[in-house]
Amino acid sequence: MALASAATNAVLVAVAVVGLAVSAGQFVAGAGGVARRLGLSGLLVGLTVVAFGTSAPEFAVTLDAALTSKSNISVGNVVGSNIFNLGFILGGVALIRALPVSTALVRRDGLSLIGATGLALVLLSDLRLSQLEGVLLVVLLGGYLAVLVRTGSEQLKQSTASDASGSWWLDPLRAVAGLAGIIVSAHVLVSSAAALARFAGVSEWVIGVTIVAAGTSAPEFATSVAAARRGQAGLSAGNLVGSSIFNLLGVLGLAAIVRPLSVVGTAVDTTLWLFGLTVIATAFFWSNEALSRLEGGALVVLSAANWVVDFLG
Repeated sequence: MALASAATNAVLVAVAVVGLAVSAGQFVAGAGGVARRLGLSGLLVGLTVVAFGTSAPEFAVTLDAALTSKSNISVGNVVGSNIFNLGFILGGVALIRALPVSTALVRRDGLSLIGATGLALVLLSDLRLSQLEGVLLVVLLGGYLAVLVRTGSEQLKQSTASDASGSWWLDPLRAVAGLAGIIVSAHVLVSSAAALARFAGVSEWVIGVTIVAAGTSAPEFATSVAAARRGQAGLSAGNLVGSSIFNLLGVLGLAAIVRPLSVVGTAVDTTLWLFGLTVIATAFFWSNEALSRLEGGALVVLSAANWVVDFLG
């Protein structure tokens, strides 16, 4: 009976992951269309709709876990998603094709990600994240977005309202349906993953930082692989770094504002591992403003090693 229940939960986790990926895609497409019809520029659409859309699974899962008193899955999902983004996805894409990166990515976004990760490590050192600390993270995200808008002011002058096409009602419908799908899939993923953790005898932190995190990173994975296949591999690095910053400051911050979070002691160790991975990835960028296949392989190995340590720990 227990084995059958575990098998059912495993299937539900897989279905929820697919649901998150499909729903996030529909939400981004629909909300992006609505934003363009309202006359917002491509830059603003990218900074708001696309940034939130690709991180919507992380936010929905993190918030659902926080509201159901599963703080370890909540925080573990954010930390694990960033490890998955920077290690498995970024490194994996670099294995397919070397990634060129811009100077802005290295100097502005890379350093911002190091700062955000370091701050998260400090805030989690007491094994809790208060509402005030959540406010601090969200305020910092606002400052980061303001810098992006200012540095991209020329792009702000280029309205993309004319890009919208099709029936006016289709985009809002896709956005609402996508958001509903994200919320439902997130709840199924959290509850099923927690049940699997109990069956396997591992902590909710381990499940959150590995399986759940990999599931919520599905949109970033699909976007990055598609970009690499189109010969736009350079876009992958920027998207993944930006999404990781949004996860730490926006997703984690908003979840803490809704409900203070507490975690197990191993959370600090894993966050420290993430900090090291972030510094290494940025150093790779800085060395020659590109991520080689060898460096990508190193990031994949480091992330895989973290999974092994988490499961064995």
